[in-house]
Amino acid sequence: MGNFDGLHRGHAVLIGQARELAHTQGRPAGVLTFEPHPRSVFVPTTAPFRLTPFRVKERELARLGTDLLFVQHFDLGFAAMSAEDFVSEVIVGAIGASHIVVGWDCTFGNRRRGNPDLLRAAGQQHGFSVTVLDPVRGDDATVFSATHIRELLKAGKPREAAALLGRFWEIDGRVAIGDRRGRTIGFPTANLGLDDYLHPAFGVYAVRVSGDGPDDALAGRTVDGVANIGLRPTVGTLAPRLEAHLFDTDVDLYGRHLRVALVDFIRPERKFAGLDELKAQIAADASRAREILAGTPLR
Repeated sequence: MGNFDGLHRGHAVLIGQARELAHTQGRPAGVLTFEPHPRSVFVPTTAPFRLTPFRVKERELARLGTDLLFVQHFDLGFAAMSAEDFVSEVIVGAIGASHIVVGWDCTFGNRRRGNPDLLRAAGQQHGFSVTVLDPVRGDDATVFSATHIRELLKAGKPREAAALLGRFWEIDGRVAIGDRRGRTIGFPTANLGLDDYLHPAFGVYAVRVSGDGPDDALAGRTVDGVANIGLRPTVGTLAPRLEAHLFDTDVDLYGRHLRVALVDFIRPERKFAGLDELKAQIAADASRAREILAGTPLR
């Protein structure tokens, strides 16, 4: 159980442990998570911070081989529930868990009183067992954590973030109709809002774009491209957005759901003197993105 924002390599180890234990016992392996993210409930004015909105979280949990997904609605009323009541009403009463796998830093219940020690004691009372995982580290001893991944993305280091995630970080969403200015200068773009996603470093990225769901206009393909994330200082925009230009692709993407993976950071966002200068820079950025992506494996 946990928030599982990012579904990084540490989470994958924890979920893999639960899956292995469950299948050894002939039981389904489930994940218990919370929506909305508790941070957005306790601090509703917080800046966007999520690495994996629920739609993405659900998809990644399925990819990791979980059999069941339990989603506990999180609000201030639920936050007031004691750790003991959470165990008896949710873990035992609603789910009927026989074994719980948590990280070493797991907390739950009112004032975060619940911890692995309380969980073990409750297990003895209610008849479930508990596995507590130590911090999961990479080859360089770095602990996999959503906080560190957020810091890397805000610093314009998507490759380093990908090493902790186990995949390139993606922004996904439905393509909105923009001002169509890119089409007039030879670089049509698919425009996505950032919504609740963490805002990474503003600037230009080498990206890989794929469709998602039954409306996949890319027919299962992954397409290389170049994208700008930010406020477009040359022409101006009120809210940050992602604008992706897909290489060698002429497909109507309006209203379609896309996944845009950030592969590498090319340069910070900046203002140009006019559209001609902007067009020349986009051409240079696209050329650089092609070079980067040609030397980067899909995963």
